[in-house]
Amino acid sequence: MENVIEEKAVELLSRAVGEGATDLHLNPSGHSYEIQHRKGRGIITASEIPVELGERIISFYKYLSSLDIGERRKPQSGAFSLVFGDALYSFRISTLPSVNKKESAAIRFQAQEDARPVAELTDDMEAVNLLLGAAEKRQGMIFFTGPTGSGKTTTMYSVTRHCAEALGRHVISLEDPVERSQPHLLQIQVNERAGITYSTGLKAILRHSPDVIMIGEIRDADTAKVAVQAALTGHLVVATVHSKDTAGSLFRMLEFGIQLEELRQTVYMICAQRLSSGGSGQRAIYEILHGHLLGKAFRCLQEGDPFVMPSELTLDRKEAMQNVPAPYKAVKENPAPPTGTVPFPGCRADG
Repeated sequence: MENVIEEKAVELLSRAVGEGATDLHLNPSGHSYEIQHRKGRGIITASEIPVELGERIISFYKYLSSLDIGERRKPQSGAFSLVFGDALYSFRISTLPSVNKKESAAIRFQAQEDARPVAELTDDMEAVNLLLGAAEKRQGMIFFTGPTGSGKTTTMYSVTRHCAEALGRHVISLEDPVERSQPHLLQIQVNERAGITYSTGLKAILRHSPDVIMIGEIRDADTAKVAVQAALTGHLVVATVHSKDTAGSLFRMLEFGIQLEELRQTVYMICAQRLSSGGSGQRAIYEILHGHLLGKAFRCLQEGDPFVMPSELTLDRKEAMQNVPAPYKAVKENPAPPTGTVPFPGCRADG
């Protein structure tokens, strides 16, 4: 029976990977479990399996992730790896108890690979230069924000790889869980049962003299305070903060009890991210708040005024421009001259 459970569990993952899904969901529904695949921003029901089989498959995934199989009352998260074909895939699982005493499970997966150069993640070379320029800073904070599955961790891996390999910096990460093994990082995994929380783990990391610290998520006030102190004492902190947009990350830190002046002294850049599908596959789109615009955002916060990102720099505008056919995009980027001018070199504007 155990072999049957293992085979079915691996089959569900293999089918989802083969169909190009990014997530696999097992959700209890009456007398069965719905097997759902997420593709991009949509989710479809692929099949149904009996409740008992669904429960045992979730237990198998928890076993692979070194989670507590007997604990079904609390949410748990972990990670494991499997080989499909010639590729090694990493899987991140999160379980959630429901009111009917049945667990649901969400599993995100992607091919295990070393971090790619930032320039290979996007077609936006201006964003690449800004990110690499920020990585050269000796201290401060770089925030990444965006919806789940938008590629924030992938970008952070690429930025920290640049720090380690191109700049010769000592980089340590603190993640929950470690999504992908990276040779350029000393990776630490949050383990609350062992007493390693984001806050305690970050304090321990500071005793190992890192130049750059990558934090999987700033999710509470204690972690936020330690991260700010690390940035103030000569470390570059790269972290995700869950918020609606770039400026929202500042509000989030204020909610954690961080003073506005501390943020002004430490935050160097905030990058919102989204994935867009195109002819060359999924590419990252970045909305970057830095420099004088970041200074304007701080002034708006201090004076209680709303901050509005220039429309041409927003994710919505950049994504819309990616979907415009090339000839029309050229017209938009190079508008026609004003009426009454002749667009030929050497000719007078009056004809």
